[in-house]
Amino acid sequence: MLDNQLIEQLKQYFERLEKEVTLVLHSGEHEKRQELMGMLQGVASASPKVELIEAESSEKFSGSGYTESNSDGLTFYVLSAGESTGIRFRGVPGGHEFNSLILAILQAGGVPVRLDEDVIDMMSRLGGELHFETVVSLDCHNCPDVVQTLNSLSLVSGAISHDMIDGSLYPEVVEKYKVQGVPAVFLNGEPFSSGKVDASTIISRLMERAANQSSASVPPKSGKSPVAGEESSRDAEATRASNEVFDVAIVGGGPGGVAAAIYSARKGLKVTVIADRLGGQVKDTMDIENLVAIPSTTGPKLSGTLAEQLKAHGVVVREHLRVESMEDLGDTKSLHLNTGREVRSRTVIVATGARWREMNVPGEMENLGRGVAFCPHCDGPFFKGKDVAVIGGGNSGVEAALDLAGITKSVTVLEFAPELKADQVLQSRMEDRENIAVIKSAMTTEVIADEKGVTGLQYTDRDSGETRELKVDGIFVQIGLLPNSGFAEGFLNLNTMGEILVDEKCQTNVPGVFACGDVTNVPYKQIVVALGHGATASLSAFDYLIRHAAPKPAREKAGAAA
Repeated sequence: MLDNQLIEQLKQYFERLEKEVTLVLHSGEHEKRQELMGMLQGVASASPKVELIEAESSEKFSGSGYTESNSDGLTFYVLSAGESTGIRFRGVPGGHEFNSLILAILQAGGVPVRLDEDVIDMMSRLGGELHFETVVSLDCHNCPDVVQTLNSLSLVSGAISHDMIDGSLYPEVVEKYKVQGVPAVFLNGEPFSSGKVDASTIISRLMERAANQSSASVPPKSGKSPVAGEESSRDAEATRASNEVFDVAIVGGGPGGVAAAIYSARKGLKVTVIADRLGGQVKDTMDIENLVAIPSTTGPKLSGTLAEQLKAHGVVVREHLRVESMEDLGDTKSLHLNTGREVRSRTVIVATGARWREMNVPGEMENLGRGVAFCPHCDGPFFKGKDVAVIGGGNSGVEAALDLAGITKSVTVLEFAPELKADQVLQSRMEDRENIAVIKSAMTTEVIADEKGVTGLQYTDRDSGETRELKVDGIFVQIGLLPNSGFAEGFLNLNTMGEILVDEKCQTNVPGVFACGDVTNVPYKQIVVALGHGATASLSAFDYLIRHAAPKPAREKAGAAA
């Protein structure tokens, strides 16, 4: 049952509903059915436009979009004005997935889907039947991004349908697909992605499919077009002319990129942010306690605050898109997107951050989601009572080991160097845990697996040169980050680590192009450093515009207080 305070909050959200939304729960027996029923009844009570109905498993419910029997007692559909949305939940969408349910109801009820117009256009071209299944854990903070992305795509594309499946309640699905990490996404019964994956990656793969298909669009599921967004209901950024020239284009939506955008907007400049996801790597960090002036927060909460600040300052945000290349046209810079479109701006600030570093050994990527993982928070529960290894003895590796030690039977930390690199306070905490072992001077050379998944790893003892094996059921890779600078290679100067080279003013080798944060050679990769670096890049871009490509005098806000 939902408490009264939460229901009151839902009433406020549901005031935005323009259409009737029906939750269709099929019959069946399950020990969790009453819990699910109570949740859905509470949600439905928050608005007269939301209705919960029960349907017999034998009924052919024409609006569901599905034809197979659904008598497990935990399956329900979301309908818009009595018609299919293609969205189905299998399980009790509590925890992090409760937001996915509420967002699905809002969007099915007419609240515009927050997808770029290029994305909506490309998705409308998809043909055939694309049925996605996402196996999630309710404790996973990465899973909702995937679920919400696929739900949104289902709403705008007649070809797409999507199931959210709670892996803990559907062990037969976990066994069928050999799931060992979440979110695990399957398309028409075949693996599509495993582990943390951002919306832009999902969309890019579908865009490639759309580009390869006929330009003729498939008929949408009835009732879908208003949800996808009529011209009058789309966000302002979706209706801007493609030939518009910005003053500042920021590539990346993490702390550095957002700081640069806010500082630029406060100068009265015309600003756009192009990002695969707002929040960047920060969104994957659960506990943040070293951000000055904020005693403690979480990555998702901080990411939400960043998004709100962008909106408040009128920044044009184009999310779930990627810049594939850049071109210097003199007075303007050209950014080529993965949609085939082009964005032009007088200056550019690159703030694309970094990503998890891979070991690049045989068996690693082949077993991603089958025992190899990068996120202990999300995938740790799948290894309850089992033996696991953590690769890397820095702060992230030791923190992962401490996290996993409370769930697993044993944790073995493998460090390449002769000594651990983690802070002493973390090492001391690890020494107090009896089920954590450390192997130093160890170079992992291979991930060993069978048809069911990881069974161990092979490593070289760097002191003796001997090759040894370690029997484990899971491997968590925690060996640092790689800069997301591949799209700038050949255009901007990079160091041997792939970091963009900048000076003290965040200037690159190309006049009018700046860079900030983790993607650069700035020595410390910290949120607070990225925020300051983003502000520096923005002020430098403003100085460049004044001296080289000053904005038109008609912009009355130019020169507003920083």
